[in-house]
Amino acid sequence: MIVDCHCHAGKGDGLTGPWDTDAPLGDYLRRAAAAGIGRTIVFPAFHSNYARANAELARIVAAHPRRLWGFAMVHPASDRGHVTEMIATAVERYGFRGIKVHRHDAPITREVCEAARTWRIPILYDITGDVAAIELLAKEYPEVNFIIPHLGSFADDWRAQLGVTDHLVRHPNVYADTSGVRRFDMLLQAVRRAGARKILFGSDGPWLHPAVEMAKVHALRLPAHEERLILGGNVLRLIGTPHRREPTNGRERRAAAAAYAA
Repeated sequence: MIVDCHCHAGKGDGLTGPWDTDAPLGDYLRRAAAAGIGRTIVFPAFHSNYARANAELARIVAAHPRRLWGFAMVHPASDRGHVTEMIATAVERYGFRGIKVHRHDAPITREVCEAARTWRIPILYDITGDVAAIELLAKEYPEVNFIIPHLGSFADDWRAQLGVTDHLVRHPNVYADTSGVRRFDMLLQAVRRAGARKILFGSDGPWLHPAVEMAKVHALRLPAHEERLILGGNVLRLIGTPHRREPTNGRERRAAAAAYAA
């Protein structure tokens, strides 16, 4: 099955650009179906209230249960102290499969990483070129899988993409997605050096065309079994089934209760 690991959905509450205004899925879903994409991972557009945005995303996912999986988005700074509760809601109530964090909001924190570790779900962290952070994350949280979108830079920073490739080689829990990577040789080098098991197909939909982004994967001309890993096998291995466990302390019990009561 082909899985697009990177797509946005729902309304933002800003008006500075499409990324915080609206991410409509109508055209994307038609394009994805035509391209043979069976499942898509979606997360909210930028928002000032990610609890509200995640709830909207859950409704979108519920309307397309055979097409979409959700990742919860959190703001490491403004959601501080509430991340555990938000991820409990996302996993236990919404059935989400991972966490999305964008450094444009704030750098990732221990609170986010520990939530991912608790529920055994991956984090898709847009580092916006801050490659050095990967070293800290990979070593401090070896049980957490980190997916770095755009091979580290949507801004076409080839230095960052080279640095991310180094981390893909060195750290077993660091992965990258293909979305928006314009320098094809950077993508080719990442696959050759780190292996097909470390790269995930993503489109950055609905704003980028999934078939166009997938064409880059086909252009790598990999053996069929390696192409299948990039187009779906790797992300399916990473998301698995989120871990649901009984809370072990008062804070976790309150978070779980809030998740079920919401």
